[in-house]
Amino acid sequence: MNRLSRLSLAAAAGVAAAVAPTALAHSNQAAAATVTVTAAQPSEFAFKLSTKAVAHGAVTFKVTNGSKAGLPHDFEICSLPAKSTAAATLPTTCGGKKTPLLNQNATATLKVVIAKPGNYEYLCTVPGHAAGGMKGILKVT
Repeated sequence: MNRLSRLSLAAAAGVAAAVAPTALAHSNQAAAATVTVTAAQPSEFAFKLSTKAVAHGAVTFKVTNGSKAGLPHDFEICSLPAKSTAAATLPTTCGGKKTPLLNQNATATLKVVIAKPGNYEYLCTVPGHAAGGMKGILKVT
């Protein structure tokens, strides 16, 4: 092997050694999940989520009130896993983190950390909306 080839090989090994620890350090960290939420879609008392399952950890909800009737809505994610996943048995209130009340076409971002896997209820806290069907389950793995 000539001197130039040995120098090139040594330089490439040095770059690989410098890059490898950085790549490994990031491989154990899950990327934060982003869920796009449209309230009042496909009907006035419903939510449309871009995904119904996320990994536990940081989750960002980008919420838009898509109401065609002009009704205000909000979005709350409960802080504890639901005891049931049957829509009819889900409560219409919970302790959790929520967006402000959103008027038609308004948007808000809600950032939460969900530490444990489970099924987490989401709902609209406007009186009567969750009872009218504006609730669901987010599966957290």
